[in-house]
Amino acid sequence: MSAEIVDEAAGTGTAPGRPPRLRAPRTAAAAVVATGVLVVAGSLLYDVIAVRVGQPVRRWRAQIVDELATRHLDDLWVLVGAGAATLLGGRLLWLAIAPGLRRWLVLRPYGGTSAAIDRAGIGHLLTDRAAGLDGIDHLRIRVGRRRVRVALAGPADPAVVQRQLRDELERVGLARPLRLDVRTVRGRRAGGSAGAGIERSAGPGAGVAG
Repeated sequence: MSAEIVDEAAGTGTAPGRPPRLRAPRTAAAAVVATGVLVVAGSLLYDVIAVRVGQPVRRWRAQIVDELATRHLDDLWVLVGAGAATLLGGRLLWLAIAPGLRRWLVLRPYGGTSAAIDRAGIGHLLTDRAAGLDGIDHLRIRVGRRRVRVALAGPADPAVVQRQLRDELERVGLARPLRLDVRTVRGRRAGGSAGAGIERSAGPGAGVAG
């Protein structure tokens, strides 16, 4: 037998205005791409100018032109190169569009200062709060970007656990409150203990970023 309590109010209640998503600077990827483009474009430009002023064409460019003229589209190396270029372009496009930093949740601004907290850090806080409650034999907490899923085993009242964890979430001060789902399961299906049975969906570590 299982029971589930879903905090509906937390899923809809948000602070005035939509909190902005954190965006990763991705300076390393941008620097690598810019350097590669500059090297290739500069080499081609230099060779074209050299040929225009009467110098012989560079061997590497002549070889590339010859390969492109003689190889068919169904050639293995052509297909491999096209596939690699497509994958690389798609990856770079994703890095340019996606905001990144999915493991961080934005906090409410205070005094003109914005900050964020790691999802694993929220999981630690909730686990410590649940460790002080009676009737919890095993506990598993998964913190997502919009929802916190709690699976517990033991005679504890899910409504009491839900209220205690909701109070802890409110103390964190998230700009977009998380929806809280508390579910009781049989036996040891929850896995772990109240002090250590936390599953970090955003990777290890905890902290606050300003």
